[in-house]
Amino acid sequence: MKVLCEKKGPLAYVTINRPERLNACDFETYRRLTEVWREFRDDPALRVGILTGAGERAFCVGTDIKADDFARLAAEPHDLPFSLLSDLAKPLIAAINGHANGSGLEQALCCDIRVAAEHAQFGLGDARLGWLPAAGGTQRLPRLIPVGRALEMLYTGNRIGAQEALRLGLVDHVVPMSQLMNKCEEIAQEICKSAPLAVQGIKQAVLRGLDLPLAEGLKLEQDFYQRLQGTEDAREGARAFAEKRPPQWRGK
Repeated sequence: MKVLCEKKGPLAYVTINRPERLNACDFETYRRLTEVWREFRDDPALRVGILTGAGERAFCVGTDIKADDFARLAAEPHDLPFSLLSDLAKPLIAAINGHANGSGLEQALCCDIRVAAEHAQFGLGDARLGWLPAAGGTQRLPRLIPVGRALEMLYTGNRIGAQEALRLGLVDHVVPMSQLMNKCEEIAQEICKSAPLAVQGIKQAVLRGLDLPLAEGLKLEQDFYQRLQGTEDAREGARAFAEKRPPQWRGK
């Protein structure tokens, strides 16, 4: 299978499984990724998604331009998973286990937290092919790192290493490959200690608020706060704190 999905408690592990192609994505891979993320979105038992690639060489090197169905990708962009990824209310962690190039990097940019192995490399080489990144690269990268460095990466197609990515804020943690998944799971488990509706509300407030003037963002924040105040989990959180016990979240 070109995409693997394993569920362990509240965590979903999604793996692009084409190591022989450095996890480059053909049409079938993108289609299956879209299906998997829809299943993740609609399963209330799943709290956090972890996206990675098979093997130790590559997270994903982008779209497979040598695939027989490459032309279909341009003709049917609605089947690509990027919009779905960016709209997910649940937290996503990218476990970047090697090269993250082109649409591979764009998938990582759709995640909330990025953890990279020490040997990871990052790049958007579309301009070297006469294209431009069309899955959010020109929009998300300059919102994440300094505009000049983003433009340099986009103009030249040159790659940067994990430590430079960490310095720029492109990734949030760099760890040895042997610790990569452990670090992602550690973060995911900490997230799962918080109320699911609160986490989802925070994600939506932050990401939607980034595109708003401050006054409108503060109004959006208050709207989410008021919604959460009426939930069972908000009442449970207060009771658990007063009773000095772990809360039992229900997502309601």
